[in-house]
Amino acid sequence: MHRRLIAPGALAASLLLAIPASAADFTPGAPGIGDPYYPASGNGGYDVSHYDLRLKYQPKTDLLEGTATINATTTQALSRFNLDLGLKVSEVRVNGKKAAFKKSGEQELEITPAAGLPKGTPITVVVRYAGKPSEVKINGFTAWARTPDGGVAAQEPESAAWWYPSNDHPLDKATYDVSVSVPDGSQAISNGVLQSQSSKLGWTRFNWRSNKPQASYLTTLAVGKFDITTDKTADGLPVLNAYSKDLGDNAGAARASIERSTEVAEWLEGVFGKYPFNALGGYVPNVTSGFALETQTRPFYSPRQFANGSNVSVVVHELAHQWYGDSVSVDGWKDIWINEGFARYSQWLWSEKEGEGTAQELADYVYAQHPADDPFWKVKPGDPGPENQFDIAVYDRGALALQALRNEIGEKSFSAILKGWPKEHAYGNAKVSDFVKYAEKVSGKPLASLFDAWLFQPSRPDAPAARGAGIARSSASGSAAAPKSWKSIAATNGVHDHGHWP
Repeated sequence: MHRRLIAPGALAASLLLAIPASAADFTPGAPGIGDPYYPASGNGGYDVSHYDLRLKYQPKTDLLEGTATINATTTQALSRFNLDLGLKVSEVRVNGKKAAFKKSGEQELEITPAAGLPKGTPITVVVRYAGKPSEVKINGFTAWARTPDGGVAAQEPESAAWWYPSNDHPLDKATYDVSVSVPDGSQAISNGVLQSQSSKLGWTRFNWRSNKPQASYLTTLAVGKFDITTDKTADGLPVLNAYSKDLGDNAGAARASIERSTEVAEWLEGVFGKYPFNALGGYVPNVTSGFALETQTRPFYSPRQFANGSNVSVVVHELAHQWYGDSVSVDGWKDIWINEGFARYSQWLWSEKEGEGTAQELADYVYAQHPADDPFWKVKPGDPGPENQFDIAVYDRGALALQALRNEIGEKSFSAILKGWPKEHAYGNAKVSDFVKYAEKVSGKPLASLFDAWLFQPSRPDAPAARGAGIARSSASGSAAAPKSWKSIAATNGVHDHGHWP
């Protein structure tokens, strides 16, 4: 009889194959995605590819009932993971099996699956939940607004946790199917294309689809009674605009503005390149807020944006975000200039196109209006801090940086950058530093000092330096005349005031 000898290394390898991974090999996913501005936002350990939301909403009581099915892939070996949700949960399943769950803090839903999830595993998470979104407070506020005939979810930097479970940060973008059942006579408006609509037993269901990656805060829902207009663009994209039936004196101006969305989008394609999504439009619910928001494919507008008449400039701003902010999203919230500086500058370009003041004249005027001791110059658009994320300096000083860049590198390179950047980073995320490097690559010029002066220094570039960048060539003393478009642009300053719903 011959005894077989096994080398120690081979024995160890065979034992590893035979013994399943122990619980010690699995660890919890982080309760935040790592954004220093908002440490509780998002979660670690997985990446979502698709959300399927099946909802029922009763406007009279504000009761929302939902079943969310989430397709994701683990990015580490998970013992448990979190979703962001403020509503009450009744059941969670992971890959078909019931999972343990508990609430932690104001928005964390901690889920423990029946067994550990190896890294790289496709998972399907089903969450059943219900509640009254307007009564949910996270950090002292709600992102859900009651209206006389329904409710609206729209807010930045977070809004998802009030109506569906998610990885609530722009770093984890996904596609969406949003199916909402509401009482007959009401409508449910969301992002993307309306796939179908059907009625049964007194309820009407609306099925919406967004087929391109979308950040959670850019997902919106509005339930109420709307006047709806539909059309198609020259390229065949569906256009849907919705107006609350009780906008009062603001109704005409709202419609006169938003019905120009197709025209504005076609013009923006000449500035930023091909429109990146599958639908176009906007909606105006009867809310008391004053802000607007670039909810993907269908921006949200407050009625107050149209209190002084039509306001096409705000439509330009929100549609410009479809390229800068929606298709190319922030890597972290400190990169907000990637969104707001470009959306503001698009308003300057629209003014130039309309013959109401060039971007250069607007830049000169903005520079002249803020003396060196103005707090305006203390805010750094390239990293403003969470308390100044929506400060007017992020918008106007951010636009000044783009005019300085335009003057430095010339029209050809500037246009190539405006079109090339959304194409280079389509449906992804980027940092301010990524844009600086991209601008240097396209222009062939060193630009770090230019961006440092206009985006990162807490001080006003002095007059010689400003004139060297082509800013304030006519005046640096405050005497520059206001361009004709200034009043309409300034009327949109409230677009950045994401005041919390009462």
